[in-house]
Amino acid sequence: MTETRTPARTDAPVTPAPGPDAPVYDCRTVFAEELAALAREDERVVVVCNDSVGSSNLVGFREEFPDRLINVGIAEQNMVGVGAGLANAGLVPFVSAAGPFLTGRALEQIKADCAYSGFRVILCGQSPGMAYGELGPTHHSVEDLSWLRAVAGLTVVVPADRAQTRAALRWAYAHEGPSYLRIPRFKVPDVTPPDAPFEHGRAQVLREGDDVTLVAIGTLVSRALTAAERLAAEGVSARVLNVPFVDPLDTAEIQRAAEETQGLVVAEEATLSGGLGAAVASLTGRHRPVPLRLLGVTGFAPTGSPEGLLEHFGLTADGVHAAARDVLGLPSSTS
Repeated sequence: MTETRTPARTDAPVTPAPGPDAPVYDCRTVFAEELAALAREDERVVVVCNDSVGSSNLVGFREEFPDRLINVGIAEQNMVGVGAGLANAGLVPFVSAAGPFLTGRALEQIKADCAYSGFRVILCGQSPGMAYGELGPTHHSVEDLSWLRAVAGLTVVVPADRAQTRAALRWAYAHEGPSYLRIPRFKVPDVTPPDAPFEHGRAQVLREGDDVTLVAIGTLVSRALTAAERLAAEGVSARVLNVPFVDPLDTAEIQRAAEETQGLVVAEEATLSGGLGAAVASLTGRHRPVPLRLLGVTGFAPTGSPEGLLEHFGLTADGVHAAARDVLGLPSSTS
């Protein structure tokens, strides 16, 4: 850490890490609340689901708007096609289903019916990542970011907490094209600063730093903040970027981080093949090579509790902390 670099900005934000007793929340609750609020404001808002009314937390929506929820049964390809048809008819469909089935079974319809056609279909992947835990590899949704990043014209969004989940729904409702939102089931603390903007394709700097940058999404954002505080106590200045828009990526903020810090750690609850880490590696490799450490899922995630699976793959504050020290060439720490 003797290299001369541009110092961190004097107005650098410092978002505190959630403490061990900080409350955590299931973001499906605010998803349902905000969706109902949008439906009250705009009679064009409808929901299409695949026999997942309960798991999508849509019971209240169905009771309030019985004629505006379409349950197609376990038929995900049809579900996405119906959503595209409703969009073509001038409605605003939110298509909600468990992430692995929405993105795996209906990928062709997402590509052809939604993205290629340019329809405003809001695809809501429920319980993404490894949130289904004990249901095993068939229910883990860790490939979704890789599959959908390859689809042209589709915006991919991963909110980190309640505030970003609300903002993502509002943003997708106003967006003219198709989008995919990961709706967290795994309970997370609040990490978004009050009045923080939610802008298309923009990352959020939660903490400035000039030694190493921690790039995180979803469940990993709070863990990155905790790792940054540990690093600060060890004399390491860590920047923390929350990247809700996986595609389009905030290339300017990532390149700034590559220019101003010695290395990047990217952490995501997704496979390393083609997800956020791959996007960052491709960008920096072409424009600003920098030491990288990528944290994510390799191979098929096994069966286990969601928390245990995150620990299995090192997707913890300890894992991010260790990766940051490693990318800087510092010895491992047991503190």
